[in-house]
Amino acid sequence: MRTGIELREARVRYGPLEALHGVSIAAPSPGLTVLLGRNGSGRTTALRALAGTVPLATGTVTWDGTDVTRLTAHARARRGLCFVPDGQAVFGHLTVAENLGLSGPGDKADIAPALAAYPELRPLLPRPAGTLSGGEQRMLALSRALLASDARVILIDEPTQGMSPAVASRTYDLLIALSTRGPGTCVMTAEQRLPPGLREHAGRTAVVVHELRRGAVVFSGEATELSRPRPSA
Repeated sequence: MRTGIELREARVRYGPLEALHGVSIAAPSPGLTVLLGRNGSGRTTALRALAGTVPLATGTVTWDGTDVTRLTAHARARRGLCFVPDGQAVFGHLTVAENLGLSGPGDKADIAPALAAYPELRPLLPRPAGTLSGGEQRMLALSRALLASDARVILIDEPTQGMSPAVASRTYDLLIALSTRGPGTCVMTAEQRLPPGLREHAGRTAVVVHELRRGAVVFSGEATELSRPRPSA
């Protein structure tokens, strides 16, 4: 198993506040990595640091063993990094069909795979994306990532936010399949808790978990090693 993308001793500051305190996390390629943590834990900041949308105060970002810390977010995208943030992940003034069309060269994007993954989008194709529900917008944003055939690293913040349990389960099936496609796709998501059933996927692909708390890593390992939550009394 080789490392796809990695933060090394990363510190990120927002003004006087430090959001990441020397965080080191590595994501395998191919494989699925989940960043766990409550709001304010630093998981979203870690994704943004990897994507290049927030600068590091200290530390490095490496990709396939190469230091890309100084590369802009646009340069990382051109190299094959796809980032799906937790908000403003679609173009609200464009239709669903137009959003999907942006995933391919010119007007020749084949949107069939996206509609096969999320058939719920088919009747919504002529609608402006900004009029969709939160769950529908997440489906659209993830569909664009599915259509990015040249993506080597895919970072997704809260992929199942607003989705029904059935669609959320299907989404993680899609992400597992995505993490095993081609020569090696590195998929990393950020979640508040480990999605149900993800431990059982460990036999199909590497499922790595990094848990953050208050800007520091408190656990790193396989999903099967993470302690299961205790049932409520």
